[in-house]
Amino acid sequence: MSARKGLDGRIAKIGHRLHQAGAVLVNQGPRAVAQRVARIAYKKLDAASLGEPLLDGDIADSTQLDLPRPEISPARSQRLRIGWVTVPPAAGSGGHTTLFRVVEAVEQAGHECVLFLYDRYGGDVSAHERVVRQWWPNLRAEIRDAADGISGVDACVASSWDSAHVLAVRGSEPMHRMYFIQDYEPYFYAHGSMYALAEDSYRFGFRCIALGEMVARLLRHEIGIKPDVTEFGCDTSVYRLLNDRKRSGVVLYARPEVPRRGYWLARLALQRFHEMHPDIEIHIYGERVSGLSFPTTQHGRLTPAELNELYNSSIAGLAMSFTNISLVAEEMLAAGAIPVVNDSVHSRADLVNQHVAWATPTPQGIAAALSAAVSNPDVGATARSAAESVRQFGWTRAQADVVRIIEDEVYGDLRAVPAQRADAFASEGLS
Repeated sequence: MSARKGLDGRIAKIGHRLHQAGAVLVNQGPRAVAQRVARIAYKKLDAASLGEPLLDGDIADSTQLDLPRPEISPARSQRLRIGWVTVPPAAGSGGHTTLFRVVEAVEQAGHECVLFLYDRYGGDVSAHERVVRQWWPNLRAEIRDAADGISGVDACVASSWDSAHVLAVRGSEPMHRMYFIQDYEPYFYAHGSMYALAEDSYRFGFRCIALGEMVARLLRHEIGIKPDVTEFGCDTSVYRLLNDRKRSGVVLYARPEVPRRGYWLARLALQRFHEMHPDIEIHIYGERVSGLSFPTTQHGRLTPAELNELYNSSIAGLAMSFTNISLVAEEMLAAGAIPVVNDSVHSRADLVNQHVAWATPTPQGIAAALSAAVSNPDVGATARSAAESVRQFGWTRAQADVVRIIEDEVYGDLRAVPAQRADAFASEGLS
């Protein structure tokens, strides 16, 4: 009898859950059902560890590190071998594009480079290499698996907080260690374990190169270190004003799965913007998103040239980023589209331009800034003025700075004038 009651209870429980799932399906749609299933699976399995970007054994501790450095500096006539630690790139990854620009500059300066790819899930490095060769064909660097160790280089450069941990753990040979920092990465997370581990990566004693003043200020104020600083560039050979383009819409770079890109705020703002301007087309590129309550034109992933065309047809666009200024903002400007950027004192340090529409990071604040841009009575003149305001040196200064800093670190004091190095890169067309 008790067995029958137990069976009846389990059947009733299953029936109740099916009823709940049916109600969610009717009221909220299949996506909500899938989310509930995922949450249940997440609780049942040890799924939390799958979201951790490092294996436990690859976590370093700044209080325990004693990493060896070379005792003798090489002669300046000696060609250097420079390693770069990074996670495998996705096709067209913006962060990797910036990193690989400086890798190419180091190669152009006459040095050899090695990419050490760290795949926490043990993926096929040869498959990752095919992505690199297809999307960044000018990169000549040898590609290795960081799981096999980081060795055989004069210096090695981490490119993210997790790769800094990998370099500290797996790069045990004497070498110079550096860290190219594109974002203040603790801000990627809630204030918890990954925040703390990202923050600790800045205390490893690596020579830090900050991309922009926002990152540099945070490293000084939050960590107490003094990084080398270089500045952002904009590839004006790609992003530029095209003549005779009619502007009529707004554009969003959508990365829903990346919190620092502010997609939730952007979506809410675009809903309000559509209510204010229902006749203005809204373009979305990057990820294709569904379930929106307003009409959009979805473009998916675009090449830089296609993206420049889209910017040239748009009046304004959202360039949201909460961990450093987004490169998208200046690329929009170069193409004559007005970037609406979440306002912050740190971001303003890296993008000093009168045409940027700084917005209070709320749905209404962002929508209002977009509305003001599309209500401009002379969109064409504003677009021309915005494009002319963009700095024209591309990435040559950043490339020159990174080469100089690496050589300074390995050889000793570098006597060359950075501006001369920048001129040399410009003549080689590396910007």
